[in-house]
Amino acid sequence: MNKIIIAGAGTDQGKTIVSAIFTTLLQGDYWKPVQSGGEENFDSDTVKKLIDPEKHCIYPSAYCLKAPLSPHHAARLENITIDITRIIPPKTSRPLIIEGVGGVLVPLTKKNLTIDLFVAWNAKWIIVSRHYVGSINHTLLTINELQKRNISIAGIIFNGEFNPDSEAAILEFSQLPVLGRLLPETMITPKIIQRYAKQWTRPTL
Repeated sequence: MNKIIIAGAGTDQGKTIVSAIFTTLLQGDYWKPVQSGGEENFDSDTVKKLIDPEKHCIYPSAYCLKAPLSPHHAARLENITIDITRIIPPKTSRPLIIEGVGGVLVPLTKKNLTIDLFVAWNAKWIIVSRHYVGSINHTLLTINELQKRNISIAGIIFNGEFNPDSEAAILEFSQLPVLGRLLPETMITPKIIQRYAKQWTRPTL
């Protein structure tokens, strides 16, 4: 089973939309292991509205937490103990698109970071980098952390209007390929997801 982890250089990078696009592009299934901040609408609910449920499986999360905080904090507020041994990728014959939780160093528990769990899954990683002041630093720090752990990175998705200076710097220092670019959209619809799926580069699995 091929697994792809959609990781962000931080929170609010666009991981959910990117996950929906790659699920469509790769004709795969979707899974977000831990969700927080979705008291009214979890990320998996968003993906469900954007992809064809008859063609893709959306697997249930191991934990769904209400507060828009890091999982270890949100879980404490609900008096929940996150047991990482319960967080196991579902088995599927198709590519499994795994959406990360915030940045790669977000704590799941007092002793476990997200990356500590995800690295054991032998997956390819895709980095989502949204343009803002500081994004070069945050993106390169994220890539450096993955590379220190010998994690295979398939490429980068840039989120925002084309920013040649920022993108050139990130690509020069990381030596990673661009798989696609997510432009500002008035509204994200299934048709928009389909359009990007036809435009973006298929990662090597």
